[in-house]
Amino acid sequence: MKTIDPRRITDNPIDIIGREWMLVTAGTDRRFNTMTASWGGAGYLWNKPVAAIFVRPERHTFGFIEQTGAFSLSFLGDEHKNVHKITGSKSGRDTDKIAEAGLHPVFTETGGILYEETRLGLECRVLYADTIEAGNFSDSSLAAQWYGPEKGGFHKMYIAEIIRAWTK
Repeated sequence: MKTIDPRRITDNPIDIIGREWMLVTAGTDRRFNTMTASWGGAGYLWNKPVAAIFVRPERHTFGFIEQTGAFSLSFLGDEHKNVHKITGSKSGRDTDKIAEAGLHPVFTETGGILYEETRLGLECRVLYADTIEAGNFSDSSLAAQWYGPEKGGFHKMYIAEIIRAWTK
């Protein structure tokens, strides 16, 4: 993989996040976890290229993001869609889902964690985080649709600077 300026990414973030999905990975080379995500965005904020992700506090990856203040996003391409079935349905607390999914971690010199299978990778440093609150919805039906005892807790939103981008 080679690094590129994040401003040179040509992928449409709406398309790749919503259709291709992404792996959110956080931790260190000694201990880390990854999860599938299909909610998020990318753009430009505070004069920086940024990515926004949303993680429920119940997710194992949540604690790693909270500890390190960083995460990476890996886009694998449609040929690796089967990976998301494992990384999106199993917990790293209970199984080695990295091995089960057939992923091969790559640790960058800045502490990021990507995968050999990554076609586009983003190393991110958290700039801002806040938990979504029911009372802040303009359309209250969204809170009822997506949150509750049987659905899970309110996501925490992370806005992070894209400090490095990688492509194959």
